[in-house]
Amino acid sequence: MVLNSSKILESLSTSSSISPAELAYYGNRVLLTNEKLISTLVKPTNTSDNVSFALAAIEVEVFMVGPNVTLDKIPRLNTTNSSVDIDLIGIAKNNNETKSAAVAFMSYNTMENLLKPDFFNTSNDTIKTMMSTVISATLPKTTNTKLTKPVNFTLKHIREFDPSGSLSCVYWNISEWIVDGCSVLETNSSYTVCSCVHLSTFALIMQTSRPPESDSGLDVLNLVCVIVGLVFFSLALLTFALCQWSPGVNNVARINICISLLLAHLLFLLTQQFLSLIRRHQVLCAVISGVLHFLFLSGFVWMFIEAVLLFICVKNLSQISSNNRVLSNGFLCVIGYTVPLVVVAVSAAVDHKGYGSEICWIKRDKGYIWSFLGPVCVIITLNIILFICITIRLNSTLKKLNTQVSQIKQTKIMVFKTLAQFVVLGCSWILGFFTNGSKELEILFLILNSQQGTFIFLVYCVLNNEVRQQYRKFFRCLCFELKSNTIKRVLKKR
Repeated sequence: MVLNSSKILESLSTSSSISPAELAYYGNRVLLTNEKLISTLVKPTNTSDNVSFALAAIEVEVFMVGPNVTLDKIPRLNTTNSSVDIDLIGIAKNNNETKSAAVAFMSYNTMENLLKPDFFNTSNDTIKTMMSTVISATLPKTTNTKLTKPVNFTLKHIREFDPSGSLSCVYWNISEWIVDGCSVLETNSSYTVCSCVHLSTFALIMQTSRPPESDSGLDVLNLVCVIVGLVFFSLALLTFALCQWSPGVNNVARINICISLLLAHLLFLLTQQFLSLIRRHQVLCAVISGVLHFLFLSGFVWMFIEAVLLFICVKNLSQISSNNRVLSNGFLCVIGYTVPLVVVAVSAAVDHKGYGSEICWIKRDKGYIWSFLGPVCVIITLNIILFICITIRLNSTLKKLNTQVSQIKQTKIMVFKTLAQFVVLGCSWILGFFTNGSKELEILFLILNSQQGTFIFLVYCVLNNEVRQQYRKFFRCLCFELKSNTIKRVLKKR
């Protein structure tokens, strides 16, 4: 019960009425009591012996050596999230009378609720995050406790590592975390090795810069733009589905861009609105980030397919109304959804822990985010190249075509449509690499890339003469029907 007391005190630590001084007091009492209890496990031995156990709040490893020990060095002491390397043989030799020594290594699973990372006082105003379990190492029932060499602790990261953060190996000194005598020996995204010249209670704390205050105006703009984009995605899909199109027009890429990005933006919007609820279920958060990864990637693959189809269309401009199709819709659908599915499957198979960040997206540590950025960068680059080729070829073709035989009567509109493809093909996403620190670019990026549905609706629906005629016919019929119903109701009243 005593060893699990830190687990019991966890609820106390969340109380708003308890002061930091009281938390430190309770933490010190738990540490002292546990060390005294665990010291009773140390028994005299001629060679070597060890004791280990695990409870809900604490894991313990005790190793003892005697005067007749045959080991050159004791094995590494391990708990679930930490380990220690200590020269216990050398310490025992320095105890001239008994030639024996013992080390107790403890890992506290919930102690950070009492000894909070905010007890690490620094001159700069940063966010402190506990990156490891709190551990303690003592030399119980050992007369001479002087270390022969520094002790190395390997601490597994229990939270997502921020590459821009600063890690500090700290030890507990009555009321605060300090770094005296401890340093970072080695670190990567999964663990950190700390080297200390003394024994105490240790932890690994990460400092990160405080994010800029949330811009409520930008948040509102983002929400409005995404909702408007969703509306136009829906209108474009309805138009593609209900209107009659010329046999030579292939809308398969545009339809699937709308479907993929409509679902992606809708899921992302809902996830951010209910993020506090979703974050409680890590598996659900990881699944959502995987689905978002697939939907956004499929949107980009379909943008590339649309760029290829547009290039073929402009290349064969004189046959723009031809019924011949170079690529079948079935083949395009296989490419459009298989490629992103393979990328997501491989990413999850390599390390599924890459999904489920703080905002239920792909984590940034270990390069996980490149499973999304890599394909996107390739597609954007290819689409920009194709867009330039399309613009050059279209300009050249329009100059050569005789206006009397050309099938393109509205050159300006056609040029506008081509320029609008810059957004439709996702080329404007390149702005995302330059928005850091620039609010103007961030707003431009947000508006352009949330309105791909709007541009698709304008270019392929509103500016399409055949579709406009069908709109007029539909609204005329609708107005006629409404007028007829109104007249019937008036005549019935009479």
